[in-house]
Amino acid sequence: MTKSTTNLLGIIITILAGAYFFVKYCSECRDGNVSVKDEIVTPPVPKPTSYPFTVSDGDFNLHTADNFNFKVSSATFLEPLSQQVRDSIVPGLKNFLTENENKVLNITGLYRQDDVNNTAFPDLGLARANDVKNYFVSRGIPSAQINTGGKIMPEMVPNGDVFLGPVEYSIEVTAVDIEAEMKVLHERITTDPLVLYFETAEATISLTEEQRQKFAEISRYLDKVENARCEITGYTDNEGGPETNIKLGQERADFAKAYIMSNGIPASKIKAESKGSADPVASNETEEGRAKNRRTVITIKNQP
Repeated sequence: MTKSTTNLLGIIITILAGAYFFVKYCSECRDGNVSVKDEIVTPPVPKPTSYPFTVSDGDFNLHTADNFNFKVSSATFLEPLSQQVRDSIVPGLKNFLTENENKVLNITGLYRQDDVNNTAFPDLGLARANDVKNYFVSRGIPSAQINTGGKIMPEMVPNGDVFLGPVEYSIEVTAVDIEAEMKVLHERITTDPLVLYFETAEATISLTEEQRQKFAEISRYLDKVENARCEITGYTDNEGGPETNIKLGQERADFAKAYIMSNGIPASKIKAESKGSADPVASNETEEGRAKNRRTVITIKNQP
């Protein structure tokens, strides 16, 4: 056997041996499907967001890393507040707004769409803004110089179960004719009062978004008009005795009163009474009529 023939034979044997082991030990390759193990990538954990207290108006500036904090799905700010909020921000705002009656503080509460809203407000952001407003009012800042609102902030990330400073602030010259706005609100509320309907013997209900919005409008009117009062009257159908119905009607009126007060309106501006089964608006001979009579009517009135 020549040297060239020996070399060629060696090459052939090597190729055949390689093909044998390749087919024998690589089933994926034999099937024509080469699989590559995917790397397990752990997504980065988003960092908690934090919104400082910042408000500016020309020469007036307030800034601190501290702010009002809220638990997820909560409308009540966490206490204790930081020293800076209590001892610096509030006095500064109070002095500035007292000296500038033509200016207002806008408070905007932030919320995420997955927050659960169990408040009297149309959205949780407005509820948070209102809670901050109530604190400012308790420290002597005029309620008439504070506007509140809510805004969705989907990029907010809680620190555990707490949102750090989900509240924004701005100061502006009063751009809205408050007197004209209140006149429109008064006409709308008195022409179409808020009416809540209750099940038999029940004194609480779950409010719709439309009803929450009406509560917010009534609260805004009471907040801005000094001599305004809220009048709430609870009614029942004619089932049950007079004393029982008066009591039930009062409980229904008090339910509405609690909602108004949760919007920061003092009890002194609210009159809640019961008329029991008096003044029916429909016949008590039918269930449909009785359902219309089990109601609470909420409206407003300006006192001289």
